[in-house]
Amino acid sequence: MMCVNNKTTMKISALISVFAIALSGCATEAAGTLENGDPEEIEIAVFNGWPEGIAASQVWRAVLEDQGYDVTLTEADPAPVYSGLASGDYDLVLDTWMPDTHEDYIEEYGDDLEDLGAWYSGARNTMVVNEDAPITSLSELSDHADEFDNQIIGMEPGAGLTQMTEESVIPTYGLENMEFVASSTPALLGELEAAVDSGENFVGTLARPYWAFEAYPIRELEDPENAYGEDEEIRVTARGGFSEDFPAASAWLEDFQMDDDHLLPLCNELFNLQEDRDLADVTDEWLEENHEWFESLTS
Repeated sequence: MMCVNNKTTMKISALISVFAIALSGCATEAAGTLENGDPEEIEIAVFNGWPEGIAASQVWRAVLEDQGYDVTLTEADPAPVYSGLASGDYDLVLDTWMPDTHEDYIEEYGDDLEDLGAWYSGARNTMVVNEDAPITSLSELSDHADEFDNQIIGMEPGAGLTQMTEESVIPTYGLENMEFVASSTPALLGELEAAVDSGENFVGTLARPYWAFEAYPIRELEDPENAYGEDEEIRVTARGGFSEDFPAASAWLEDFQMDDDHLLPLCNELFNLQEDRDLADVTDEWLEENHEWFESLTS
């Protein structure tokens, strides 16, 4: 019979404890990693009040959860989002408008960010009229002002679209004699709906993409002088190192495309037809009805 002294017993116990801790650490690491090699947890920042970004983020919440990720959506304004991405507090945001709207943030934080590509092209500020309005271009609006009650309806006074309309579009097209009424997006939509219902003409400001293009019979006015600026792309921006940490998710996001045929109907469901329901529930139901497209996002 072999004798083991107390010192030997203590050493063996210590080694067992160290080994157990090591195994525990390995198990924790494994539990936080998916089979595709990505970490399980991912946090998506979502701009407050930006419908297209909310819709796209809800789509990717559903896509990633279907693949086994634990997804957190965190709403914030653009400034803290880009700061948080640069510091690693967030993993990504799906609503970067380039080359103009968010250019300053990209210039400030770009060294600590990753660009995963554009998922929507043709984003723009614009002016719209009812589908059967007598004009098709901003260059015609001044001569037909009476047919629109000499009013242009705008959204919030502090919005970039409002500022651009006041400082660029109105002087460029000689619209100073028309009253520009800037109040709120709900008020604008109320005026639009009332005009459509009554068969009257309407002219107002909107940004594309927006669910109203799906919900109402409206069309954009041509902008031959480019007073509203160039079209923009909506891009996916990630924290630095995201593609290395999340090779599978980043590959899917780099291939992501969403056109008006998918984006506008989803936004209409989320923010108009079923606005009193949970966003995740509405998105999940919509994706069930568009299952083939949903599956294509990770294939």
